[in-house]
Amino acid sequence: MAKMTDRAARHVAAISPVQQMLASGTGALLTSIMVTPLDVVKIRLQAQQTPFHKASDSTAWGRVLRPSKWKCFLYCNGLMDHVYVCQNGTHCSSWYKAPTHFSGTLDAFVKITRYEGLRSLWSGLPPTLVMAVPATVIYFTCYDQLRDFLRFRLGFQGSHIPLVAGALARLGAVSVISPLELVRTKMQSQQLSYSQLRVCIRSAVAQDGVLSLWRGWGPTVLRDVPFSALYWFNYELVKAELCERYGTPQANFSISFTSGAISGAIAAILTLPFDVVKTRRQIQLGEMDSLGVSLKKTSSTWHIMKEIQTNLGYRGLFAGFMPRVIKVAPACAVMISTYEFGKAFFQKVNLDQTRLAT
Repeated sequence: MAKMTDRAARHVAAISPVQQMLASGTGALLTSIMVTPLDVVKIRLQAQQTPFHKASDSTAWGRVLRPSKWKCFLYCNGLMDHVYVCQNGTHCSSWYKAPTHFSGTLDAFVKITRYEGLRSLWSGLPPTLVMAVPATVIYFTCYDQLRDFLRFRLGFQGSHIPLVAGALARLGAVSVISPLELVRTKMQSQQLSYSQLRVCIRSAVAQDGVLSLWRGWGPTVLRDVPFSALYWFNYELVKAELCERYGTPQANFSISFTSGAISGAIAAILTLPFDVVKTRRQIQLGEMDSLGVSLKKTSSTWHIMKEIQTNLGYRGLFAGFMPRVIKVAPACAVMISTYEFGKAFFQKVNLDQTRLAT
């Protein structure tokens, strides 16, 4: 086991941060392409339940009594999620108001492909890539760098290292991306130019302080940081166990894929209550921002959790159990196996260059 760990360490050490970023970026791209159709179908099924003419701002903000011009959907590709703001009269409302009725997931796949074309299954891909790729690059690169720093620079050993490195890497990625997500949502919902956006951000900071740029950061951290810690802890354990069982010093594609799926499923199940709260909070913030309603009156994470428990019981905190596991497990599997494959590819390139140089 020790020999395997040393070899794995040399494997990671042979990869530069830039190469790690390229490998993680490729993984994020492939994962987004593969999982986006599942999210598009989910959103289309949600959309037919609440068309624009039935949606009312009063349902969310009691004092506004007019048909809603806005509708916020939450895209989640298993790597991260973002609010997509749909305004009545824009291009997204053409499918939102479409008369096509879907009886289920498979029916939605067939009808969207038949009547709207195959490309419609990737209609949410561009905004997904804008946020998912940089967030994933920061996250995976920071994890590898932090893990190696803790092990080889500070001399810490033990199975808790991936847990600590995963939590810190996710915390850093969320903190960097959170203001960018707020900016992207504002640009999309209010159709602002860059100069107008600058003025809008300055006025928001002047009115609510610099921390207003990290609105919604708390619920995201409460879900993503424990998820990341659990994911990497279990991934490294399962990967080491499988490598030992099959007598291989380094994880191959199938071992990485299996380890990623198992650890992703475990982390998704254990953090599901925080995911339910975070989803509700994120849509709430997106719709309030779209309507120009003050963000000071939004409910806290614990208040939302208590409200769900009161209205729906403890089962409400575990709503969407199967959809989340079905999406997150394969997304984690594709992402980590692609990332590990990319690192192995760059290691081989580096070794070949070293041999040629000597």
